Amino acid sequence: MALVLLGCSAARLGYSNGEFISYWWLNSYVDFDSEQKPWVKSHIDKVFSWHRKTQLKEYVRLISRIQHRDLATVTQADLLADYNDAKTRVLMIAERAAPELADLAISLDATQISHLEQKFIKSNDKFRKEYLRGDIESRQEFRYKKALKQAEYWFGNFSKEQEAKMRIASDARPLNNELLMADRVHRQQELIALLKKIQTEKPGKEASVALLKKFTAATVDRFGNKQHQAFFDESTAATAAMVASVMHMTTPAQKAHFVKTLQDWITDFNKLASH
Repeated sequence: MALVLLGCSAARLGYSNGEFISYWWLNSYVDFDSEQKPWVKSHIDKVFSWHRKTQLKEYVRLISRIQHRDLATVTQADLLADYNDAKTRVLMIAERAAPELADLAISLDATQISHLEQKFIKSNDKFRKEYLRGDIESRQEFRYKKALKQAEYWFGNFSKEQEAKMRIASDARPLNNELLMADRVHRQQELIALLKKIQTEKPGKEASVALLKKFTAATVDRFGNKQHQAFFDESTAATAAMVASVMHMTTPAQKAHFVKTLQDWITDFNKLASH
């Protein structure tokens, strides 16, 4: 169930203000100049307009299908299918946005790319403080609490007995925060190298679009790193198993909370799709 695997309340609340948040986030990383600001905002508006007109109805169909499932019989395979469906739709956004991203990449100067590098350094410092401290037990506890918080958004409060079962399922997932850090840094380095290549060689828009699409495809298979790919595949499968176990033990009240929460998403997406 992709929404449980990937989603949270912030995603729902943020999407309705997606243009503003996307611009704010991008600007915080590259610091747009006065010439870039208006057309970057326009590009973002175009991508969101396309997404709302062509994609949200498909999301509604996916959520509605999930909403009518019998949680007592949902399987890991069901959830992995949802996850792969969601991943495909994310890649569709990247495909559609590639021309706009190419315009942005072409426009960046050396100072802005340096600014992006510094932002990556700061965000990685924060990641280290959160994920690379403590022993295995404390890291398991930290990860479990994040999973519990997300599960509470979808299902409401859990009993102590349910929380204990969820902790066991959470701890069964592979844990390698050092690998997460290495994968994160590698992806950032590849992006910086790509932006510098475009900035210095000035390959033109069509070639830049191709380079960006190649980068997106490379991120999917972890840039050919078999160890990283295997870890993330195992982690996704184990997370799906954890979510299935949570669904199996939900009470009638928790099931009702789940259905209502999904309906809130459906209502929001239908409203946004009609604009």
